[in-house]
Amino acid sequence: MNHRAQNLVFTCWIIAIIATAGSLFFSEVMEYSPCSLCWYQRIAMYPLVIILWVGSKEKARTTFSFAMPFALLGWLTALYHNLLQYDIIPEGASPCRQGVPCSINYIEWLGFITIPLLSFVAFSLVCGTLIFLKRKNFYE
Repeated sequence: MNHRAQNLVFTCWIIAIIATAGSLFFSEVMEYSPCSLCWYQRIAMYPLVIILWVGSKEKARTTFSFAMPFALLGWLTALYHNLLQYDIIPEGASPCRQGVPCSINYIEWLGFITIPLLSFVAFSLVCGTLIFLKRKNFYE
């Protein structure tokens, strides 16, 4: 893996760190209780912090193989969560049956930026960068 690829993987690590810190800030400082889908997204994001750190430092050719499943599962969960938030999928299709509903909006910056949207953007950036690196054969 060349130096440019390492820098891009490091950038993905920065995105994962910001997303992880943001989720902890919202739950621990702001005391927003995460819904079930938020927990699933956390489960996908938190390991990326370690995987991408190692991938950016060790010139690991297996970075894509280890990181992409987590990033893709997180992306799909965030997409589904956003579809619920914007009422494209009915609330009845939500896995949040008890506790915090998946449709709750704790924040709405600029009238449309929600926590699930922030998660979707983070996973999109990580997935997009990993796919770019794979297609350009930077892992070789």
